[in-house]
Amino acid sequence: MLLTDEYEDTVCGDPTVTWGAGATGFWVMLFVFSKIPELLDTVFIVLRRKPLIFLHWYHHVTVLLFCWSAYSTLAASGLYFVAMNYTVHAIMYGYYCLQALKMLPRSFPAILITVSQILQMFIGTGVCISCWYYNLTGKSCQNDQSNLIAGALMYGSYLYLFADFAVRRYLFEKPKGKGAAKKLA
Repeated sequence: MLLTDEYEDTVCGDPTVTWGAGATGFWVMLFVFSKIPELLDTVFIVLRRKPLIFLHWYHHVTVLLFCWSAYSTLAASGLYFVAMNYTVHAIMYGYYCLQALKMLPRSFPAILITVSQILQMFIGTGVCISCWYYNLTGKSCQNDQSNLIAGALMYGSYLYLFADFAVRRYLFEKPKGKGAAKKLA
């Protein structure tokens, strides 16, 4: 659609045509249902007695609620969110799998996952804002206003939280392990 249709049509077009039927509709439905098992991520962290950061549980709970809202209101812009989230999660969970199997090179730059998440949040915020624009200028845009507000607040808050996480993790984190005291001196 991005190659053949105008951007406005991709975020405002009839969702029963663009993503609500056929194979695409099936994958969108699976995506929405996938938000439930994603909560297991949180359960595993708690069971392993690891620290559970606000960003983690907030993200999982709010994205589940937003996806169900977008699906139930047939948000025309929903396919953007599905495609971005599927892509980032494939990379992220692939990384976690390889890490758990001890098949990941130590030199793999984990920051790439965080950067892809931040990019996803930036684009998601932009998609919501563009849909607001189309609605406010009187164009026919098939997106529920309350879903657009929720989406913009959600993606905007994620953008802030993921950027804050990246800054604290990759710019200000203290070295761990043996010799950490030496590295700080």
